[in-house]
Amino acid sequence: MTAFIPRQRDGGDPAPYVLAVVGTDVHRFDRLVGWLQRWHAARPQIRLVLQYGHSHPPQLPEATAFLGHEELQRAMAEATLVVSHGGPATITEARRTGHLPIVVPRNPAHDEHVDNHQQLFSRRLGAAGLVRLCESEAELVAALDEGVADPSRFALTADPDRPDPRAEAVARVGRVIDDLVARRVRQRAGGRRG
Repeated sequence: MTAFIPRQRDGGDPAPYVLAVVGTDVHRFDRLVGWLQRWHAARPQIRLVLQYGHSHPPQLPEATAFLGHEELQRAMAEATLVVSHGGPATITEARRTGHLPIVVPRNPAHDEHVDNHQQLFSRRLGAAGLVRLCESEAELVAALDEGVADPSRFALTADPDRPDPRAEAVARVGRVIDDLVARRVRQRAGGRRG
C-alpha cells in the first residue's frame, strides 16, 4: 500500500488531479479499477490517486488500499475531479468539498455488492443532477475527459462548515438503506444457521 501525502494545489501546477474512491466494502470493485487504469494509461500526465479498497491492487503510482478520514478529506479538497462508488457518505463528502462527483455505482451482477441499492440511489441522484452518473466505461471516460478539459463543469461551491441540505438528505437516505441492507444480510445469515 502506498502512503498518500496530499499535495497543495497552486497556480503553478497545471496538471489535473483526479481522486477515485471505491470505498471500504469487502467486495472487490475491479471493474472500476480497470476502467481507471485504462483511462490513465492513455493520459499519464494526469495525476490519478486511487483508493482501491479490497480490489486487486492496480498498477498505478498513487494507488492505496485505504485512506483515513482526514487523508480523504484533504485529498477531496485538493482534487480537480472526484470519482466515487455509489456510497452515500462518499458522495456527500465530495459534494461538501465542492465537487459534482462522477459516480460509478457497484453492480451486484458483478459481485461488487450484496444488492442493487447503489445503482438505484445513484440513478436517482443522477436524474436530480446531484452527481454525474456513469454506468459504463465509455460514460466514465467521457465524464473524466470533459472534467479535465473544463473542471468548472464539476465544481460546486464548497462549504465545509455547512453541508448542502440536499446532500444531508442524501446521507440520511443512505444511512437508512445501509441499515436495511445490514438487517437483510443478518436475516439471511440467521436463516442459514437454522
